[in-house]
Amino acid sequence: MNLKSLLSLGNKGNEIASTETSPFTSLQREIDRVFSDFAQGWPRLHQPDLTPRMDVTERGNEIAITAELPGLQEKDVKVELVDNLLTISGEKKIENETKDDKRYVLERSYGAFSRSIELPEGINSDDIKAYLVNGVLTVTLPKPPEAEPSAKQIEVKAAA
Repeated sequence: MNLKSLLSLGNKGNEIASTETSPFTSLQREIDRVFSDFAQGWPRLHQPDLTPRMDVTERGNEIAITAELPGLQEKDVKVELVDNLLTISGEKKIENETKDDKRYVLERSYGAFSRSIELPEGINSDDIKAYLVNGVLTVTLPKPPEAEPSAKQIEVKAAA
């Protein structure tokens, strides 16, 4: 039992709580603490990470975005551009089946994913192309023309 479980939350400062009349209240508090501590340190069960790994690179006059989507087909993937936000989303369905003489194991995992990347201003959505080959999605788009930096000398005047 730790000191925290002995302190009353309603008291000001760190005054020790008054003795409780029911032994079950103290027991309930201790059980709640044990389960809380246990849950905080509990490792996640083995679940595959559904978030695809992505790379963004510049190649000459284009930007290329690649995403690892093993086991997915074109119909499982959606690429969408809204304002300047490119979103790649889809659903993964993973099945692992193991058979031998003494056992049969079938593990299934399902889940949706979505990754978004903010693109620079001036991207023409008609020029974006997406290809899925061997579980790797490649989205290419031309780089927007660079805006000319505007420079202007501002005259400094004395205050009136």
